[in-house]
Amino acid sequence: MGDDLIEIRWHGRGGQGAVLASRIVAKAAFLESKWSQAFPFFGAERRGAPVMAFTRVSSSPIRLRSQIYEPDILVLLDPMFLNLEVAWRGVKPDTIVVMNVPEDPAEIFLPKRVRRLATVDATAISMELGLKVAGLPVPNSAMVGALVKATGIVGLESAESSVKVMMKRLTDVNLEALKRAHEETKVTDNPKFVPEVIGEG
Repeated sequence: MGDDLIEIRWHGRGGQGAVLASRIVAKAAFLESKWSQAFPFFGAERRGAPVMAFTRVSSSPIRLRSQIYEPDILVLLDPMFLNLEVAWRGVKPDTIVVMNVPEDPAEIFLPKRVRRLATVDATAISMELGLKVAGLPVPNSAMVGALVKATGIVGLESAESSVKVMMKRLTDVNLEALKRAHEETKVTDNPKFVPEVIGEG
């Protein structure tokens, strides 16, 4: 396996589309002739319950089939995960964190030191565009746009092509969410952190 393997762990709540987001990125990587895989981990299968999903991308075949315990990229689809210990397990000093929060990166204090922090108000984008189910926002497409902006793991055009393939409904509005988030995501390579115990989730 090549040394360029990149592992992404997604944390969301049921109904936010974390699993589909992980698949969109994997498909975008495939469209760029990379090897990729995406798979979910469900706990309590109900709307609002915590959900994890995983994506791996590499230039060579991927043999691993385990969950991702030390992510290179951590994507948090809901602000609540900032304060949940489970989301930060295995995070390394060179991890890139992409968060759905309304604040700028300079206003966020992370529980662990990381290499880069990117933030975007994916909830607001989703609500403004009508991407919601039962009144709750579905920020997955926006978070894919934020991920692309923060990491460059796939190109924006590849992400857009993947959305067209993976989303049979509301394709245009999801593309708009992806592009808006890509434009609005703010990134810092000097994130603040407070190393203290945070709550169990």
